[in-house]
Amino acid sequence: MQVITLCGSTKFKAQFREAEASLTLSGHIVLSVGFFEQSDGIEITEEQERRLKELHFRKIDMSDEIFVIDVKGYIGESTRAEIEYANGHGKQVRYYSKYRL
Repeated sequence: MQVITLCGSTKFKAQFREAEASLTLSGHIVLSVGFFEQSDGIEITEEQERRLKELHFRKIDMSDEIFVIDVKGYIGESTRAEIEYANGHGKQVRYYSKYRL
């Protein structure tokens, strides 16, 4: 059993949910985003955005690997930073676009 953090743009809510379900049913502990501000149109302040980024890095710290939701190869700036962070901390990085769930 591994701990896996999902990373990617919050505009990909359906793909996050698909990955979360598949990985959970495969016996993994899955950490995800708290909510989908882009998909759900929720506005947040700059301070809230900063805190959410910090929380996500702590989730990566707790994980064995990250699973990047990169629909059609899209990786934004925040996700790119999370990948670099995970690589720098010895975490495995897998990509949604390379695996059929």
